Amino acid sequence: MHHIALLFAGALLCNCIPHLVSGLQGRPFPTPFATPRGIGDSPPMVNFLWGALNLLVGLWLLSDHPVVIGFNLRFLALIVGALAIGLYLALHFDKVRRERR
Repeated sequence: MHHIALLFAGALLCNCIPHLVSGLQGRPFPTPFATPRGIGDSPPMVNFLWGALNLLVGLWLLSDHPVVIGFNLRFLALIVGALAIGLYLALHFDKVRRERR
C-alpha cells in the first residue's frame, strides 16, 4: 500500500508544477475542468488552485509515507510516479499543441 501512495505522491507533485507556474504567470493552461477536458484552457486562478491542491495532497501522501532518498523501493515508487505522469503529459500536451496549429 505504501508504494501505491508514493506512486500517487510522485504523480501529484510532478503535476503541480505546470499548473502552479501557469497560474502564477497569469497564463491559461489545460486542466480537468476545461472544456474539452484536459484540452481546453482554464483560467490562471483555476490552474493555481488545481496546482496547489495537487501539491498539498502530494505532500500529505509523502508525509504519511516518508521516503529516504537513495536506492530503495519507496524512492523508486515516488520517482516512477513522477516519471509516468510526466511522460504521459508531455506526450498528451505535445499532441494538443500540434492539433491547435
